[in-house]
Amino acid sequence: MKVLKFGGTSVGSAERMKKLSKLIVNDEPKIVVLSAMSGTTNSLVEITTLLRQGKKSDAAAAVNRLEENYARVVAELYDTDDYTEKAAGVLKQHFELLRSFSPERFSDKEERLILSQGELMSTALQNIYLNEHGVPSVLLPALAFMRKDQRDEPDMYFIREVLLRELALHPECTLFITQGYICRNFQGEVDNLKRGGSDYSASIIAAAIGAKEVQIWTDIDGFHNNDPRVVEKTHSISHLSFDEASELAYFGAKILHPTCVIPVQESKIPLWIKNTMNPEAFGTLISAETGPGAIKAVAAKDNITAIKIKSGRMLLAYGFIRRIFEVFEEYKTPIDMITTSEVAVSLTVDDTLNLDKIVGCLKCFGYVEVDHNMTIICVVGNKISESRGLAAKVFNALADIPIRMISFGGSRYNISLLVESVYKKKAMEALNENLF
Repeated sequence: MKVLKFGGTSVGSAERMKKLSKLIVNDEPKIVVLSAMSGTTNSLVEITTLLRQGKKSDAAAAVNRLEENYARVVAELYDTDDYTEKAAGVLKQHFELLRSFSPERFSDKEERLILSQGELMSTALQNIYLNEHGVPSVLLPALAFMRKDQRDEPDMYFIREVLLRELALHPECTLFITQGYICRNFQGEVDNLKRGGSDYSASIIAAAIGAKEVQIWTDIDGFHNNDPRVVEKTHSISHLSFDEASELAYFGAKILHPTCVIPVQESKIPLWIKNTMNPEAFGTLISAETGPGAIKAVAAKDNITAIKIKSGRMLLAYGFIRRIFEVFEEYKTPIDMITTSEVAVSLTVDDTLNLDKIVGCLKCFGYVEVDHNMTIICVVGNKISESRGLAAKVFNALADIPIRMISFGGSRYNISLLVESVYKKKAMEALNENLF
């Protein structure tokens, strides 16, 4: 069995849903994981924000606008009155739920429930469309089997047991539709895998059932060797190793959710990146094997903040870095890069929610310097830290770019460099010209 995931653009309109059906209807057994229709999650976030602000009438107006969009999709998607009415009835239940929330008793629990509605609606509409056209598909409710444990990690034992039991109920069926992104937490409450989590859902499902492969369908021909939004003359990469893909996803390549690779890498399940708009294109195959070339790609991660802690007490001391890390642990803030010297530690974060509190705590250790508007540029390749001359090529290409930090050797698959964001385009163009 294969697992195919389609993002919001692939189900973004009635026309796209019809085209998607042509991609998934064949004799191969598969589970299809769908995101919410494009724009829906942003609208739901807007509704939750308005409710938190006590703006009930504005939230109701936002619900009405979203409902009108879905009404247009239903009118265009179905051919018969029976199935049009069936889809309209399903949507009515979801929008009645959205209208039932009030600012007076609004909490994180209610917010997560609102955010789950997008995937529930897109999968229902797609499944009803398939059934209208005589395709015997089954709608699998992700909230029945997708669960996180107390550490906020997938509860793989529970997922595997429940999902296999659900599949066994339909032995004659070869096409299952389910939701990405949404899940339940260990308390049984509706929760989610964060933005972009539909990729993660697909890889978790694949690992749980021992799938033949995972396909992530998006709107681009796989990973590119550089960001086509920033640099001209990029090309798609046919093959990447799991480690290379993980580095690219984490350091800014938006095509794949960073956590998506972990379950399939552990299970050695190949993962394809395919283009819904160009289904005949090869795309990118991610597996245990790497493709040709030492340097594969360049990616960039924006909105980075650099923090430098300088203290003479670090000299010949032990436990100093541990105490610094404990500050970030207390405020649940991940660190991207870190470099050290005898008397200073420099590190970067992309989550600044608790930055003021973190800086306040760090001042107990010494002088603290904070730089905003930074970008991490990551050069990814096969065992790049062990290849002679590759680092020299990278640094020669960036001879005219001031580099704030360098991380080299921490990973065998990347060189990470921190620059001011104003130099991002120039740096990526220079790397593209000199490395490819």
